[in-house]
Amino acid sequence: MFGRKKEAPAAQELVDQQAAEAAAVAGKGAPTPKRKAQEAARKRPLVPEDRKASKEAERAAAQEQRLKMRQALDTGEERFLPIRDKGPQKRFARDYVDARFSLGEYLMFGALVFVIISLVVPASSNMMVYVLGGFWVMFLAVFVDVFILSRKLRKRLAEKFGEVERGTVWYGSMRSLQFRKLRLPKPLVRRGQYPS
Repeated sequence: MFGRKKEAPAAQELVDQQAAEAAAVAGKGAPTPKRKAQEAARKRPLVPEDRKASKEAERAAAQEQRLKMRQALDTGEERFLPIRDKGPQKRFARDYVDARFSLGEYLMFGALVFVIISLVVPASSNMMVYVLGGFWVMFLAVFVDVFILSRKLRKRLAEKFGEVERGTVWYGSMRSLQFRKLRLPKPLVRRGQYPS
């Protein structure tokens, strides 16, 4: 009923045969090969014959791409950066945040200190109220700092680029919450060296 004929030659054999015919008639005075023959000569099988070699080639290409991306995260080379970090506005936001001192950089250290103190100090003591209060004060200070940063960053982006791309201010705000030495892409400006 439906299905392929048993006596039909394999697809790979057809491609090889048509490619050989096209190569034989490639010269002056010979008729131009039909479109069907040219397309068949260019076709590649869906599944490569040597799957192991194909997998190794794919793995090597992926490894090379990851290496280039890793180098770009260190050097800031725009071409190989991940999509979330590409673009002139994202570059400006990174440089602006990296040039500034942010309280958010130390939020994780404060949280770690809070956890250690809460393990040492008994939960029933009055000291725990002060520890918890100190943590909330630090958290509010970080929140206010990030709010001020986002307002200033939005204003500077609007001045420089006219329109602020969606997500750029959030990108800068989240970067300000990371410890400076652990940020990726790595900071390319010193503190106080604001972008123009």
